[in-house]
Amino acid sequence: MRYIAWLFQMFIFIILLGFALKNGQPVTLHYFFGYEWQSSLVIVLLLFFAVGAGLGVLATLGIWFRQRREISSLKREISDIKKLSGSQPS
Repeated sequence: MRYIAWLFQMFIFIILLGFALKNGQPVTLHYFFGYEWQSSLVIVLLLFFAVGAGLGVLATLGIWFRQRREISSLKREISDIKKLSGSQPS
């Protein structure tokens, strides 16, 4: 199974490398106030993909921290219940 995963990753890498090599033309991005940025298409796409992935991770951090806080409070509650049930005679 590990070899299949490596082959798949290698295939994806080769496809993306071919995409990068075929799309090296310069692209100009125009911003407000006459500002413009010129770079290759692959760099622009990679940059926007990375920024989007970063924003997606930042968007999930709040939920992740809230779930961790809730899990720790539930674990504390379970340990308190176990302590109480262990101290009472059955």
